[in-house]
Amino acid sequence: MMLIELTPVPGAALPVQALKDHLRLGTGFADGAMQDGLVESCLRAAMAAIEGRIGKALISRSFKLVLETWRDAAGQALPVAPVTAVSSVTLLDAQGAGTVLAASRYRLVQDRHRPKLVSVGTLLPAVPVDGQVEVLFEAGFGAAWAAVPADLAQAVFLLAAEFYEHRHEAGAREGGLPMAVQMLIERWRNVRVLGGGAA
Repeated sequence: MMLIELTPVPGAALPVQALKDHLRLGTGFADGAMQDGLVESCLRAAMAAIEGRIGKALISRSFKLVLETWRDAAGQALPVAPVTAVSSVTLLDAQGAGTVLAASRYRLVQDRHRPKLVSVGTLLPAVPVDGQVEVLFEAGFGAAWAAVPADLAQAVFLLAAEFYEHRHEAGAREGGLPMAVQMLIERWRNVRVLGGGAA
């Protein structure tokens, strides 16, 4: 399995000024925008860390899932939530020639933790021998920062502030997320059942 992020989070969607306010950085100076790049990089790093822990995309963007075979031909779990749409499903043969599956052959089952692509009718079509299947989908809470749940937004701010405040201490601190961040993201973490099966 390989998950590829096709579209990055646009800079305009990031709450750079809100984080600067959170950090209580000075305002009204001629060089007030000098910190914007650093603040944005701290935001992106904090988002990536939290998204990795909870398996959720905070800001909407496009992803591609590449599989050599379905984990379950009745329904394939998607590795990122919340999924808002499946754009296409393409079967590729060993030579890379693609066949786009008709949208009537599958549907999206939305779920807070484990959205799934399921067959309509019998089973999802077999993946060609030595081929693969590509699933393009959209995932995220929304296109704007305001769509991110308040507890996750606060967790990003706390972690980004931690990265900003300790940016000169590379390797000097213990690993792991701060306790306050862990508490804020706990209810969003994936719950693994049945040994991590397809359910």
